[in-house]
Amino acid sequence: MTRYLMRRTLVLVLSLIAAGLVLFVLLRLLPGDPAAALLSVGADDAQIAAVRAELGSDQPIAVQLGQFLTDLARFDFGRSFVSNAPVAPEILSRLTVTLPLTLAAFALALAFALPLGILAALRADRWTGAALSALSQLGLAVPVFWIGLMLVWLVAVRARLLPASGFPTEGWSDPVAAARALALPVLTVALVMGASLLRYIRSATLDVLGADYLRHARALGASFSEALIRHGLRNGAAPVISIIGIELASTLLGAVVVERVFALPGLGSMLVLAIAQRDYPSVQGVLMVTTLLVLLIGFAADVVQRLIDPRLRGEERGAS
Repeated sequence: MTRYLMRRTLVLVLSLIAAGLVLFVLLRLLPGDPAAALLSVGADDAQIAAVRAELGSDQPIAVQLGQFLTDLARFDFGRSFVSNAPVAPEILSRLTVTLPLTLAAFALALAFALPLGILAALRADRWTGAALSALSQLGLAVPVFWIGLMLVWLVAVRARLLPASGFPTEGWSDPVAAARALALPVLTVALVMGASLLRYIRSATLDVLGADYLRHARALGASFSEALIRHGLRNGAAPVISIIGIELASTLLGAVVVERVFALPGLGSMLVLAIAQRDYPSVQGVLMVTTLLVLLIGFAADVVQRLIDPRLRGEERGAS
């Protein structure tokens, strides 16, 4: 296991460096000049050249790349082209919105998808299972922004129970106000994520119910619930954990839609604004932090899979 962790850590670091290189190249290939974008219309060549020198975009690409990789190793994403403020503190501030939104939505989705997915599998031949399966398909078919708008209309506009949008300027110093501001976005994301997780958990449970080891445990005298809990859940959890990691990563990447609907000052909103302003340091910083979080989620999912599934550890020993 130690050897596996070291190898996976090395892969994570190399993946992050490769993502940084690709991102650096792609941003430089985009049309437009950030120096010209920062100046008003009609700026002359001397003014544009002065801004390029200030930004460092007049340097050779190799020099810019070397500086970028050096700064990346220190987790220094530079200063914004627009505000001239350091990018890293702004990203940390935005993460206090995006991370609670993503993690709370994930916890809520898992809380109702896990029991309902198992129930849908156990009642697959009854109307209960069919209804749960249909609801999960409906949750996947409906766009997340439409769900958000409907919740705003029902809960915020009609019932006036929660704020429709925005986030407190004082942030989490007022935790009640912050939690109320995130309640509808969390519910929106949780409904979509939960619908997807329910389908995967139902499928994994159906596979377990038809497995030979479960029938063998029943033949040895174990009750159905005992065989399912002791043998079925652990074996069925391994593939579900991989899906959970993918869902969590996709939710983090897709937070931009929900943040736009609810006007939240998270990473997604920062990324959209930075792209519009051709603010390379901010775009690079947001995407690199997001890439790192996605890689860490995948790393954690792989480790948990090997901890709960001895078959994977056996494959690891056989390969070594």
